Amino acid sequence: MIKAFTLISLFVVSFGYCAFAQHTENTLKGDYIFQGGLYNGKPDGPPKGYTLKRTYTDKGFTAYASEKGYKTEKYEAGTYVLKADSCLETQTFSSRPTQALNKTIHYALKIEKGELILSGKLPSGMVVEEHWKKIK
Repeated sequence: MIKAFTLISLFVVSFGYCAFAQHTENTLKGDYIFQGGLYNGKPDGPPKGYTLKRTYTDKGFTAYASEKGYKTEKYEAGTYVLKADSCLETQTFSSRPTQALNKTIHYALKIEKGELILSGKLPSGMVVEEHWKKIK
């Protein structure tokens, strides 16, 4: 009986820790490649012919588009703050017109199998779920 209770307690504590430890660091530091996502409930895969990459530092991010034979383009940059299961991103630079510039967007954050999943509502009203695979 005590063994069973101890095993059950250990399982509950371990499960709780794994759920919490998903991203206990206060940073997303690293490089990520866009894998596709859902946009207003409709799936959209990664772009064909070019790659979207995000580089996160301790407090900021920069996004790049690269295509073979062309110079890599910085298309977005900003800051972020992690809070529990949320990521608050503020875009401070965009190479294209956007409603998101200088607005903080609240994303639900999950990290599963080396993939960063950001879900939220953009200032345009679009509901997104983006998948970014960590490459380093």
